[in-house]
Amino acid sequence: MENMTVILFLCSTVPMIPALYLMPDKRSRLFLGYMLLGMVVCLIASEVNTVLLQWFGGDMAYVNTNITPIAEEFMKALPVLYFALCFSDHRDTLISISYAMGIGFALLENMVILTANVGKVTIIWALVRGFGAARMHSACTALVGNGISYVRKRRKLFYCGTFSLLIAAVIAHALFNTLIQSQYREFAFVAVVTMYFPQGIKLARQILKKKGAKI
Repeated sequence: MENMTVILFLCSTVPMIPALYLMPDKRSRLFLGYMLLGMVVCLIASEVNTVLLQWFGGDMAYVNTNITPIAEEFMKALPVLYFALCFSDHRDTLISISYAMGIGFALLENMVILTANVGKVTIIWALVRGFGAARMHSACTALVGNGISYVRKRRKLFYCGTFSLLIAAVIAHALFNTLIQSQYREFAFVAVVTMYFPQGIKLARQILKKKGAKI
C-alpha cells in the first residue's frame, strides 16, 4: 500500500485548492491558504517524526513528550514568522493565520492517527482529538503569532522574544502530550481551555462594545 499519509493529504487538500481562486474575500483566502499550509507542515512533520522515532529507539512515549513538540512547534511557527517579516505584522492577521495553521495541522494529524488505529477509535476518542489536540495545536501556534506581532516592532526584543515564544509553545505542547498520556488527562483539557481565555475575553469585549454602539 502506498503511503497513507500522502493519500489522506491529497484527498483533503486537492478539493480545497480551487477555493483559493474562487473566494472573493482576501482574508478568507489567507485563512484557507494557511489552513492548507498547516496540512503541508503536518505532512512534513510526519516524515520528520518517523525519523526521530527511529533515532530514539522506537520509544513512542518519550518522543511524543520530549521530541515531537519541539519539531512540530518550530515547523508550525516558521510560516507565521515569514508572513510577519515579509508581509504584515498586524496582530489580528497573525492570530488568524496562526489559528488556521493549527487547525490544518490538527486535521491531517487526526486523520493519520485515525487510520493507524481504526480498530480502536471511538466517538470519545474523536471528541478528545477534536476538542483537545486540535485546540492545543491552534493555541500554541496562536501564542507565537500573537507574540510576534509585539516583538516584531521592537528590534531589541525580536530575536530573544521570538525564541522565548517558541519555547513557551513547545512547553505547552509537551505538557499537553504528557498529561494526555497519563492518568491526569482531564488536566490536559483544562490547560487548553485556559490558553483560550485571553482571546475569548477579547471577543466578548468586542461583541459587547458593538452592542453598546448599536444601542
